[in-house]
Amino acid sequence: MPAESLPRLFWRFLRFGLLAWGGPIAQIAMIRQELVEEEKWVSPARFHRALALYQILPGPEAHELCVYFGMLSRGRVGGLLAGLGFMLPGLLLMLLCSWLYVRLGIGSPWVRAAFATVQAAVAALIVRAVHRIGSHAFSSRPLLAVALLAALAQLLGVPFLVTLVWAGLVTVLLHAGSRAAAAVLTVACTAAVGLFLSFHAPESAAPLTAASAPTGAPPSTLEMFGSGLRTGLLTFGGAYTAIPFLQQDAVIRGGWMTNAQFLDGLAIGGVLPAPLIIFGTFVGYFGDGLPGALAMTAGIFAPAFGMTLLAHDPLERLLLHPRARIFLEGVTAGVVGLIGGTALPLLRAAVHDVPTAAVFAAALAVLFRAKARLAPMAVIASAAAVGLGVHALGWM
Repeated sequence: MPAESLPRLFWRFLRFGLLAWGGPIAQIAMIRQELVEEEKWVSPARFHRALALYQILPGPEAHELCVYFGMLSRGRVGGLLAGLGFMLPGLLLMLLCSWLYVRLGIGSPWVRAAFATVQAAVAALIVRAVHRIGSHAFSSRPLLAVALLAALAQLLGVPFLVTLVWAGLVTVLLHAGSRAAAAVLTVACTAAVGLFLSFHAPESAAPLTAASAPTGAPPSTLEMFGSGLRTGLLTFGGAYTAIPFLQQDAVIRGGWMTNAQFLDGLAIGGVLPAPLIIFGTFVGYFGDGLPGALAMTAGIFAPAFGMTLLAHDPLERLLLHPRARIFLEGVTAGVVGLIGGTALPLLRAAVHDVPTAAVFAAALAVLFRAKARLAPMAVIASAAAVGLGVHALGWM
């Protein structure tokens, strides 16, 4: 393992961040090619063990791998610098895009048309993500049932922490053959949720359309950090799993942005050289400007830094325990259900006329057939071009 100087280590991972186009698969492949195959920092077997751990834990795997390699080279300071270097290009670009979006807005009819069709393409990306993550998460029919019930709970406005704890526990019980106990737990949770909903109107029942305006007061910087931290701790299975948590805080409960603006942030995050979770910076900027953006980003990435720098070895040992892995399988299935439940109001915001419906259908077809790692970026760029063309023809 080369003990590089701290400036050289930071520059290496800053370069990775500048080249981090094409999503997590491309980012992980780039890191593996240089550090494992070419420079042999670790063996392929050790790399795969680390990757398997970060695929189970919350947080963006590519970023966590950078922290891991930096820590191997220069300890915790090296891990911190490596993680900061990897995320810095995307963070700065997203801050710039957020400032331009808020400062200039989308008042031009050309810009509005492009963003309208891009929102439809992003909705297709979310649907494809549900299918892709679900194909790995649903190894049995009980897990599929857990996801469907989680989606229903999301639509009813059940607090997502209740849903995720139930999903993990009921999966452990079912795997142990305790169907009666699983049924009792489900009935008890249903009764508790029914009692809760009888006194609280479901937050997600509020009308959320593309034309709606923000209705909530700006959150404090501390609240923004808390929202980001909660999101960072619950992003199992990729950045798309952060969508229901951030959407709940920013659109449904906080009301500091609309679903349409939320989709715009996802679209911008999808074309930057960074983990997709960087769209949280955009969400934070809408809530409290630069302080909110930095607080939200710090909260989201804190678990990825902390789990790697402070607890890599204990977590690796913990996840060797069968029941811990089964519990996380259930939580992952629950998160997929939450994404599915969140996708419906986002679809209502994104697909609202013939051009956006056509873009959604075409984007979904391409995403299901395309294998290229840059396909999502190409879909977003093509959707923007379609929006401009449709506007030029006077159809939007």
